[in-house]
Amino acid sequence: MSLGIVFALTGAVVAVFLAGCGSALGVGIAGQAASGVVTEDPSKFAKVLIMQLLPGTQGIYGLLVGFIVLSNIGLLGGTMAELSMAQGLAMLAACLPIGIVGLVSGKYQGKTSAAAIGIIAKKPEQFGKAMLFPAMVETYAILALLISILAVSNI
Repeated sequence: MSLGIVFALTGAVVAVFLAGCGSALGVGIAGQAASGVVTEDPSKFAKVLIMQLLPGTQGIYGLLVGFIVLSNIGLLGGTMAELSMAQGLAMLAACLPIGIVGLVSGKYQGKTSAAAIGIIAKKPEQFGKAMLFPAMVETYAILALLISILAVSNI
C-alpha cells in the first residue's frame, strides 16, 4: 500500500471521526434539554425531537465525504488507485473542512438547539422561528461539506 493511500484513508477517518464527534456532542446537548421538556410536557416530544436531531447532520456529512474518498481511491468495489504522496496529502487536506467544521458546528448547533428547545417549552407555536437559530449554524457545515466534496472529487 502506497503512502498516498495511507494519507487518503487518514483523511476519510478524520472526516468521519471529527464530524461524527461533533454530531454526538450536539445531539447529546440538545437531548438533555429535550428530556427536561418532555418530562414536563410529553405532547412536545415531536417538536423537541426534531430540534435534537438537527446537530446529527454533521456526522452524516462527514460520512458522505468519507465514502467519496473510499470510492475515489478504489477501496469500495474497485481496484485500489495508485496515489502519489502529494495526492494522498491533498485528499487528507480536502477532508479537513468537513471534519473540523463538523466538529465545531455540531457542538454549537447542539447548544443552539437546546436554546431553541427552551423556546418550544414556553411557546410551542414559535417552533418555526426557533428552528431558524440552529439552522443558521447548519449553514457553515453545509459550506464545509461543499468545499470537501469539490476538493475530494477533483483530486
